[in-house]
Amino acid sequence: MTSEGARRVQSGSPWEESFGFARAVAAGDRVLVGGTTPFKGTVLYGEGDPYEQTRVAFGNALEALKEFGLGIESVIRTRMYLSHVRDVDEAGRAHKELFDSVRPVSTLLVVEGFVDPRILVEVELEAFRGA
Repeated sequence: MTSEGARRVQSGSPWEESFGFARAVAAGDRVLVGGTTPFKGTVLYGEGDPYEQTRVAFGNALEALKEFGLGIESVIRTRMYLSHVRDVDEAGRAHKELFDSVRPVSTLLVVEGFVDPRILVEVELEAFRGA
């Protein structure tokens, strides 16, 4: 499918405008939700708390899926990026609470850091909207 057939959703993040990207893109039977942080507008939720940041970031990503009429049951892949290995268990606990019944494939990476040093977690989703 060409990019002309793709549908895009913006979340209002200031980085979407300044960097030129969409929060989510639907193309064919897939919906991709790009790197999503625990910010809502200009407010960071769960500062210092990797569990809460993971829950909020995935909540923000799932909100983008709603724009395509999809819910958590459509999620087939998740990615979690953490700035500290010490936060693996807390991020994993939040992921399990959200996705245990869905069981998407998942990747977890520890990275050097994020654009805002208060961010501990950034997430991505991939969903399937086929029959």
